[in-house]
Amino acid sequence: MNWLESSLQAVPHPAPESVDPNLRATVQTSGYKIVQLANGVHSVHSLAHRETFHPVIGPVAEAEALYVNQLRLAERLHHHGGEFVIWDVGLGAAANALTVLRATREIPSTIRLVSFDNTMEPLHFALRHAEALDYFHDYQNCAQHLIPHRRVSFLNGAQTVEWKLHLADFPALLAHSQSHLPARILPPPHAIMFDAFSPAKNPAMWTLPLFTTLFQLLDRARPCALPTYSRSTMLRVTLLLAGFFVGVGTATGEKEETTLAVNTLDLINEPLDRNWLQRANNSTSAEPLWESEYRQSPLSQATREKLAQHPQFK
Repeated sequence: MNWLESSLQAVPHPAPESVDPNLRATVQTSGYKIVQLANGVHSVHSLAHRETFHPVIGPVAEAEALYVNQLRLAERLHHHGGEFVIWDVGLGAAANALTVLRATREIPSTIRLVSFDNTMEPLHFALRHAEALDYFHDYQNCAQHLIPHRRVSFLNGAQTVEWKLHLADFPALLAHSQSHLPARILPPPHAIMFDAFSPAKNPAMWTLPLFTTLFQLLDRARPCALPTYSRSTMLRVTLLLAGFFVGVGTATGEKEETTLAVNTLDLINEPLDRNWLQRANNSTSAEPLWESEYRQSPLSQATREKLAQHPQFK
């Protein structure tokens, strides 16, 4: 029995189904299928959204680049006292969460991991294909326990972890939490892994009202960074209007850059500058989504004026 299993009661889980590594797509159930990427790594594909989780370089490599390294988690945990709160927005098949836990488990620390999703189907499916996905090592019991109980606490190497899952509509949950701020329904995060389906497929997760509410739920005295895979002008404008400082994020896969939003400029190496602002003013797809309906349009005059007044550009 390994260190993780010894900290949990054994929870039965289905044996992984066999997957032929030579196939580009394998067994299909529950609206998902396993696909093999060009580099040989396997990932999960959503048939309903027609999108692959962590495309191009795969789940672990993307999570390491986008979240573990860019958030400087090892460095921040080494110098952090007390509980470190991470929001995992878009639990999906749990690759981001498990990669972060594996990468930081030798650092003496206390992690509160708060995951959000409106379905557990991807995680159910991924556990049945754990062998092919290759990132569940030592964590299958933990993930399996999370499904029915929505919460699991365990020792993760030198680390103590409390992992909670909110199975709910994320925009509605944020709005509810904002209306109950004194009750602190959601603990203010130090880091946010934002990994929703794309705005074209899931516009409700990318609106200006959502990011405005999210920013208002942060603790101003608690530095927080939010990386995400998109580099779209629309998203960056949205984050700026919501109150964040926004910078160029790390490259990952075929993306030369991603996006990093923070509540303190100290956490950004390359903030967006006035040259970017000029390009945004000329873009034909920059106006934020105000409602849960995807569309593309240039900046309105009101948005241009608000952007020009953002402290980042003064």
